[in-house]
Amino acid sequence: MRVMAQVGMVMNLDKCIGCHTCSVTCKQAWTNRSGTEYVWFNNVETRPGQGYPRQYEDQDRWRGGWHLNRRGKLRLRTGGRLQKLLSIFASPVQPTIADYYEPWTYDYQTLVDAPLGDDFPVARPKSLLTGKDTNITWSANWDDNLGGAPEMGALDPVVAKLRRESEDAIKFSFEQTFMFYLPRICEHCLNPSCMASCPSGAIYKRSEDGIVLVDQDRCRGWRQCITGCPYKKIYFNHKSGKAEKCTLCYPRIEVGQPTVCSETCVGRLRYLGLFLYDADAVTDAASTPDPKDLYEAQLDLMLDPNDPKVIAAAREQNIPDDWLDAARRSPVYALAKKYRVALPLHPEYRTMPMVWYVPPLSPIVDLLSEQGHDAEDPGTLFGAIDALRIPVDYLAELFTAGDTAVIDKVLHRLAAMRAYMRDVNLGREPDAGIPGAVGMTEEQIYEMYRLLAIAKYDERYVIPTAHLEQAEKLDELACPLDYDDGPGMFDSSAFGEASGRPAPVSVETFHALRQRQTTDEPAGSGVLSGRTNLLNWDGNGAPPGLFPDRGDRA
Repeated sequence: MRVMAQVGMVMNLDKCIGCHTCSVTCKQAWTNRSGTEYVWFNNVETRPGQGYPRQYEDQDRWRGGWHLNRRGKLRLRTGGRLQKLLSIFASPVQPTIADYYEPWTYDYQTLVDAPLGDDFPVARPKSLLTGKDTNITWSANWDDNLGGAPEMGALDPVVAKLRRESEDAIKFSFEQTFMFYLPRICEHCLNPSCMASCPSGAIYKRSEDGIVLVDQDRCRGWRQCITGCPYKKIYFNHKSGKAEKCTLCYPRIEVGQPTVCSETCVGRLRYLGLFLYDADAVTDAASTPDPKDLYEAQLDLMLDPNDPKVIAAAREQNIPDDWLDAARRSPVYALAKKYRVALPLHPEYRTMPMVWYVPPLSPIVDLLSEQGHDAEDPGTLFGAIDALRIPVDYLAELFTAGDTAVIDKVLHRLAAMRAYMRDVNLGREPDAGIPGAVGMTEEQIYEMYRLLAIAKYDERYVIPTAHLEQAEKLDELACPLDYDDGPGMFDSSAFGEASGRPAPVSVETFHALRQRQTTDEPAGSGVLSGRTNLLNWDGNGAPPGLFPDRGDRA
């Protein structure tokens, strides 16, 4: 048994209101520069819907993730080395910019310079790739709040699969329409297919905390990782020619802070924590023959942090004691393994994803209330789960490879928690039979309620800090206040205390923003014209160096 630590995340979908605050703050922190305009490390999808990129879940088309060959061995869906070599310069199973969207801005200069007249001037959309006029037909949030519409819902790959199996499984009539929000980030898988797909070995999984990153120095822009990732959460930066992906905000994690998307989440639906797993058992777990058994196989990988044998094995692998303590207090372990209400997204891809989801229950409660029923009475609530407005079959295709029994069990536990805690909150004698009906104790129900409903900051985010002895393994941290001319700093000479060190992105962004706000010249034409920062480029044309000069080829 080789014990390793992994940082994981749980999202409670009952709390997501689709405000996209997580997406906006993530983009501002990580992808606010040229070449990443269409890149969303975090996006919130309306389900049912096509997702982002368009229909990324259709693995018959995109061929992402793993599958078992005839001998029961794990193999990439995209094929072996020979097939990769044949498609290394042009991959037919890779999303194009049309499957994402062509990023755009607007010709605001026309609004500013238009002469006075009877007609209102119009700012036409301009492509940020070519600088020419474009038409807006798709974006990262095109399906927002349209999940139940017949025109959009039928395009969802999960809906299409269920309809092939049963034509009447999902209907989009007014009375039966349903919708919920699904936030998505990189899964930071235990068995990442993106890492196995990379020809140059640029993608790696950090041994200390399991975060999957891209080595920008080794990346050669082959884009095989994009094809290999079934969640399509790796993007190509067309300015730098490199692959980029969600970093799980590793500079924040290293100092014990939650990710930006978690910190800014309005609904407080995200949980971050550590858990221990057996690295030697990952391949066998991912090779489980029946896809419906992959969820249990993934749970079996998560080790009990209170087991003396596990603790001893972890110490042999030099996992610090404070990390072991964090694993014991981890909300991710509690929701996924202890209470078994958090589920992985598409376990059938066999990547062992480490972002878990508590499926939504709210619509059934709202529906019962509207019909005049006592929505939290256990008899009424348990009986109505089979008629859930969000079909159990649909949730099962997302989280359990089609196993509806697991979804039913999770939803009954969530319903039991609501029914039991209502009596507690109303001062009534709680019914001990409610927890017993779902295989839980009264103490477990209350602990789960506290974690899901009223947990404090340090209970939702249990993140151990990096150790000094690991410093050489971690990327350098930088504070803009330590740099001359950084935000909040006064002008200084070129020979200040920070001279000779590379300036962090925050300092470059600060100067780019100041230039834009204080100059009359078009963005990108000043001193920062050579930097790949979105603030240097207003989309009015293309900055120098974005595309090769065709005249040089003559």
